Amino acid sequence: MKSKTLKQTLSDWHLLLLLAGARLLFHLLTNGQYGFHRDALAFLDNGQHLAWGYVAYPPLTPFVGRIGLALFGLSLVGIKSLAALAQCVAMVFTGLMAKELGGGRGAQVVAAVAAGISIMSLLMSTLFQYISFDYLWWVLVVYAYIRLLKSGNPRWWLGIGAAFGLGMMTKYTILFLATAVVLNVVFSRQLRTHLKSPWLWAGAGVSLLIFLPNFIWQVQNNFVSLEFLAAIRARDVALGRTAGYLAQQLYVNLNPITVPLFLLGIYFYLGQGNGRFRPVVWIYFITLALFGVSQGRFYYLAPAYPMMLAGGAVAGERLLAGQPANRQRVWGRVTWGFLAVGAAIGVALALPVAPINSAWWHVTSGIHDNFVEQVGWEEMVQTVAEIYAQKAPNYANLGVLAGNYGEAAALNLYGPRYDLPTAVSPVNTYWERGYGTPAPDAVIVLGFSESFLRGYFGQCTVVGQNGNRFGVANEESTFAPNIFLCEAAREPWEQFWPKLRAFG
Repeated sequence: MKSKTLKQTLSDWHLLLLLAGARLLFHLLTNGQYGFHRDALAFLDNGQHLAWGYVAYPPLTPFVGRIGLALFGLSLVGIKSLAALAQCVAMVFTGLMAKELGGGRGAQVVAAVAAGISIMSLLMSTLFQYISFDYLWWVLVVYAYIRLLKSGNPRWWLGIGAAFGLGMMTKYTILFLATAVVLNVVFSRQLRTHLKSPWLWAGAGVSLLIFLPNFIWQVQNNFVSLEFLAAIRARDVALGRTAGYLAQQLYVNLNPITVPLFLLGIYFYLGQGNGRFRPVVWIYFITLALFGVSQGRFYYLAPAYPMMLAGGAVAGERLLAGQPANRQRVWGRVTWGFLAVGAAIGVALALPVAPINSAWWHVTSGIHDNFVEQVGWEEMVQTVAEIYAQKAPNYANLGVLAGNYGEAAALNLYGPRYDLPTAVSPVNTYWERGYGTPAPDAVIVLGFSESFLRGYFGQCTVVGQNGNRFGVANEESTFAPNIFLCEAAREPWEQFWPKLRAFG
């Protein structure tokens, strides 16, 4: 009797878990470089002030950050492992999508690996941000949707609703996916009958129930997040951050190597899938159009690609099924060769593996700024701590004022090690928390220009520089790098604090 190989003895589910586990281990081994991104710092700091909402986002990611801090402290690897885990789970469900679409084990593995090597998925595994978890909820919605289309069992609306609810508690852009699903139900003969099903409405109820606490918070706070989102959209459009929306779908949201698989996915849903799964591709096209018309950032659509890759993997498997065995083997080797090249590209560009200031580092930093914004945070806090220790004896109440949320969060997360007071900032939810009681009689200030500060303080003196020992150019070292000591406020704090309010 021939002995079975490991691949033969593992179930499809176990094989996908093994692949995801290998990927998670790889992230654990590589996520210890650089530091936290400014957005991650803000999520973690907000997690120390649990609420049902924040100006810039819903509450789930800060809550996960609170759990991460309790489990790992300020461990880079520990905190980032939560984002990596979300991506690995999404990778497993991408493989399971392929299975539900009729794919065999080969299609499932190809779909999972193709989703796992997308540039955005790899990058999201290195950043503790809401996009990492938003990606997972999109994948779970579509997986449950495919199960619904395949089985016709309306109970899957409960799973769809739960995933939507968690998505709304993570990132509001999942509303675009909800819009696509609603349009599918209304205009698809296949799905319109579900409007009479109590399960659809129960699923909607589950979604609304999960989201209700944040909705109540928005009502209580005059829907401040809408004001924030409008301001951020205007900023992004003005800075050109929404340019290249279509092109970046292919080489960032996907991986350049997996574009053919994506095109096969369109072919599968429109033709090869016999019409049953056609509503899935309309989800893609509708959300692509909605984000494009609203001038959204390209990565908002990143979670829509696993379903396309799953369909493409099944289509490819079926196209090869009728070929001679030797041709199937050749195409199998070619496929895995290309996926290996794609994985190498993804690792090189999206994972924190390049030594700082190496030629490799400068290449990745020229493509995106995610890594440069992870350098120098604790150094900044140490610099402020030295200034504070020197100046605090001269004042009854010396405070620290930060110009952006990254600075405020870093000071509040690392500051207790150096006996620093809680930093205040006029940005986003930090403005809502105020300037402290009693108001400071002088402040150490970061992230503001001297000309701006002189409009609010009678005296501002440069007492330090914000930078990093590597000489990396980032927002902290290039935009208003001077650190000031400001006193003699021109107005009482309660009068000028509302004037400082900003979104970022």
